[in-house]
Amino acid sequence: MSLYQVVDPATGTVVATYPTATDADVTAAVALAHDAYRTSSLTVAERAALIARVAELHIERRDELAKAIQQEMGKPFEDALGEVDFSASIYQYYADNAAEFLADEEIKLLDGDGSAVIQRRPVGVLLGIMPWNYPAYQVARFAGPNLVAGNTIVLKHAPQCPSSAARLAQIFADAGFPDGSYVNIYATNEQIEHVIADPRVRGVSLTGSERAGAAVAEIAGRHLKKVVLELGGSDPFIVLGSDDLDATVQAAVTARVDNNGQACNAGKRFIVHQDLYDDFVSRFTAAVLATTAAPLSSAAAAVRLEEQVTDAVAAGASLATAGERDGAWYPPGVLTGVESFHDELFGPVAVVIRARDEDHAVEIANDTPYGLGSYVFTGDPEQARRVADRLDTGMVFINGVGAEGPELPFGGVKRSGFGRELGRYGIEEFLNRKLIRTVA
Repeated sequence: MSLYQVVDPATGTVVATYPTATDADVTAAVALAHDAYRTSSLTVAERAALIARVAELHIERRDELAKAIQQEMGKPFEDALGEVDFSASIYQYYADNAAEFLADEEIKLLDGDGSAVIQRRPVGVLLGIMPWNYPAYQVARFAGPNLVAGNTIVLKHAPQCPSSAARLAQIFADAGFPDGSYVNIYATNEQIEHVIADPRVRGVSLTGSERAGAAVAEIAGRHLKKVVLELGGSDPFIVLGSDDLDATVQAAVTARVDNNGQACNAGKRFIVHQDLYDDFVSRFTAAVLATTAAPLSSAAAAVRLEEQVTDAVAAGASLATAGERDGAWYPPGVLTGVESFHDELFGPVAVVIRARDEDHAVEIANDTPYGLGSYVFTGDPEQARRVADRLDTGMVFINGVGAEGPELPFGGVKRSGFGRELGRYGIEEFLNRKLIRTVA
């Protein structure tokens, strides 16, 4: 049986099956990408124009892409449309800024003897390993900057996203990229190990689980390949004060249930000052339980979440829930009565923890193996800056959620991975910063 199937999580119905690549298919894909890189004569301006066309095609085909996303992982159709639109904005951002980001940079010499220039040049073939939770957006974060930089891409999407994978590959072809610039492969994990080892592949970017990241990094390390990893998160949402608690609660709900809670950087642990705790829990619980249900990505994902919640309750937590699991459908819920929590809950279940004061809130927030994003809500700007400085995370959002943008770097520390995507930092990850030194 093929690994690559579209199984509608809302019904459990197999919608489509795609053939898994043969070893020969995978070898040919790498060769095609390498030849495209080696023979390319496209200028930065030409690549930028092609990426701009990719953005346009995302908008032209947004309904088609959104429908595929909905069938693959259960995202509501309107949310899937938003994902496609955001993906388009990422491609357009790199089209608009490619010339500036890839321009040569002069270095001022200490002795003034001659000149020195840093050229930003591509490195070659890159392997992208993508997750299921944002089938279009995750690809955009990887493909946009690297294609405009002149690298070529071999892309392995999640096995449950073969339809999105095929449609995205067609977009790059229809945009006019030379054959081999972007190659989609329905590969197995064993085949991917060989791809990473191939000397023609110069780097790997993975978004996924901590376990997958560790495995890929280990293989890449043996073969001296650079890796960018965007892994899990258990992002703290710290509430220390509020001029409008209802608005803060609504932001907290959005942070938890957006994408049905299946986002690495979603707010997962809500750390609330004791003076606000009871009122916050009451309003937050009511709002979470009233959210519109949607299926998780699969029945297996829902079972995994159910096991984690059951373990938390067995350890002493109290659960307020909107119902019981039914296949891939998992009801929203809120866990309270815990002093710390380390699991990443990938679904619409929140954990609320009472904090004695600011120091205690920061201590709880940093008490996690992860370090991706974080949120700080307070009416005191100085407190917000002070707490943000102390958080051991890659990103801090103050008094707002959903504030990500194509221009803002995305990534974490600790077991949330390393490297950055998006913004100028995203295009810098897989470049050869070549020094040209001329002596007068």
